[in-house]
Amino acid sequence: MGINAVFEALSHPVRRKILALLKNGPLSAGELAGHFDLTKPTLSVHFNKLREAELVAVERRGTSLIYHLNTSILEEALAGLLSLKDPET
Repeated sequence: MGINAVFEALSHPVRRKILALLKNGPLSAGELAGHFDLTKPTLSVHFNKLREAELVAVERRGTSLIYHLNTSILEEALAGLLSLKDPET
């Protein structure tokens, strides 16, 4: 996982909303889809970006994909960003 992949994933409002929804606990792809007026292929692209950045973990339960928020990656990215801050400011 690279920090660039994390920030690229966070750059889109749909992906940020997915992460916000997952803050309250794991949700299936179908449950997440219910919050958006997007096609399944479009949502799939967003889910894949989040997975590639390791911001979400996915488990299969029967025919459902269950998404979980990976908070440690978010914390790592934030720490990396804060380390760029000029200590004089």
